[in-house]
Amino acid sequence: MLLSASRRTDIPCHFADWFMQRIREGFVLTRNPMNHAQLSRIPLSPDIVDCIIFWTKDPAGILPHLDEFDERGYRYYFQFTLTPYDSDIEANLRPKDKIEQSFIALSKRIGSKSIVWRYDPILVNDSIDLAYHAYHFNRLCELLSPYCQSVTISFLDFYAKLHSSLLRPITEDEIVNLASMIADTARTYRLPVHACCEKLDLTPYGIAPAACIDKAMIEQICESPLKLSPDKNQRPGCGCCESVDIGAYNTCINGCIYCYANNSPSAAVRRYTAHDPNSPILFGRVAEGECITEKKLQSNLIRQQVLF
Repeated sequence: MLLSASRRTDIPCHFADWFMQRIREGFVLTRNPMNHAQLSRIPLSPDIVDCIIFWTKDPAGILPHLDEFDERGYRYYFQFTLTPYDSDIEANLRPKDKIEQSFIALSKRIGSKSIVWRYDPILVNDSIDLAYHAYHFNRLCELLSPYCQSVTISFLDFYAKLHSSLLRPITEDEIVNLASMIADTARTYRLPVHACCEKLDLTPYGIAPAACIDKAMIEQICESPLKLSPDKNQRPGCGCCESVDIGAYNTCINGCIYCYANNSPSAAVRRYTAHDPNSPILFGRVAEGECITEKKLQSNLIRQQVLF
């Protein structure tokens, strides 16, 4: 099993202590976001969890726990989103220079093969234009390229619920110009660029489609081949392998105005405030009489052969 922690909220940033409690107790409960009555019990034994994929904008909260992950035999890597936006766009993050140093510290601790830099979403407005991205992307490439082995990009998906005056749809011409600049800049630093779920074909600019939960990367980390299936529950164009996500929507308080995982900032704050770090489920409680289905999950490692 591949464990996603999490596309729905920033577990390393805000719920690291809760996650460690779940690791120690050996299971976690999740509620189907499409069916509130559907509860599942997910085993977290390292014999079943082949790899944990952490998604975060700031891993400071989970850094102190990495020794315990290693001692317990877990394998993991980080999808680390680091953009140059200020607090008008990402309201509640620590200062970016501090987060940049956390990126470097994390890479030094776990190795560059286990951290993917995400420069996403790329947005454009009156003050954030091609020149802005050219300057900041180059600066970040110079800083981070020794500490990662690739960069994943995506362009803003303009959801109907996004109401900020700082956001607008991005044009195809803007995407082409930005993609060309990003590819040229990253090439200077020998960083491969991948694009996450983009409808426009960016391969002419040297940008391949991304697989964020990537079979080749996971096999390298696990030092073994795995039998993995495509994730049919993701957006069209997604190259990810199937995983189990243990997060909950409307719980992240990073305050990003482009967020797809929150209905509103107030809803996220309300749910975050109600979070119980001792609960087996990230948000909410299990009512008496609710049915919990034990998920029959197993390792996907092919143990007869070693690749590395």
